[in-house]
Amino acid sequence: MSKRLIQIFGFLVSSLGWLFVLCTMAMDFWRITQRGGQGGSFIIKVAWYWSNLWKDCFTDSTAVTNCRDFPVLWSVTAYVQGVRGLLMCGLTLGFFGVVLCFIGMDCTYIGGADQTKDKLLFAGAVFHVAGGVSDISAYCLYINRIARTTFAANVGPGVLRYDLGTPIFLGLVGCFLIILGAVFYVVTVFRVICPKSQVVYAYGGGTYMDLRSKGRTLYSGYYKPSGQYAAYVGSGRSSSSKISRLSQTTPTRVSERDAFV
Repeated sequence: MSKRLIQIFGFLVSSLGWLFVLCTMAMDFWRITQRGGQGGSFIIKVAWYWSNLWKDCFTDSTAVTNCRDFPVLWSVTAYVQGVRGLLMCGLTLGFFGVVLCFIGMDCTYIGGADQTKDKLLFAGAVFHVAGGVSDISAYCLYINRIARTTFAANVGPGVLRYDLGTPIFLGLVGCFLIILGAVFYVVTVFRVICPKSQVVYAYGGGTYMDLRSKGRTLYSGYYKPSGQYAAYVGSGRSSSSKISRLSQTTPTRVSERDAFV
């Protein structure tokens, strides 16, 4: 698969993940429980209690819903404030990550040279990972709060045992897609992290340079420079000043006829 296709696929996957996370902030039924549903009369009475990040609600069997909006910011429960803050922080990081990745993609004609675009794409992938970790922390904080009440040994009267709602699972899937998209980005720009090394051989007044990949040269099967030539291994553009040792030439023998002349 080509570099452009991998980057496009990563962009679509990560964008879908951020869309899932964004939708969960406005969705209902973050936690839900029910009371009733069983009785001896022909009318089955049941009630659902559910909550999200902005309100607590009650729905009865006649589909009538009554909600209580959360008060001002400093009066909201601490864990709800933490979940809101982590999600908003993650969405902010994701916004910068999407912009940087869009500029650094190989199929766009903005961002400058290829090396600059690769660096921008790598920076965008880092923003994606940081935002995804922030969102995962928010969902885990909410899950931990519900689990502590649900699996507690002793629960006081009037305390409801809630179950996890659909937005939690949708948000976790979105975080997985975000990190997966960041991995696709990094795969295409691994040269920024691990640049290829170069080997420079000096012979007389000139130089000979070839790329070395995984400890083997491109000419390993056909030509191998002798030990009398100096070599320099590095990453980047070579110059004569980087050569560690000048080549040493073998002294030539003078025949008797040439000495006589």
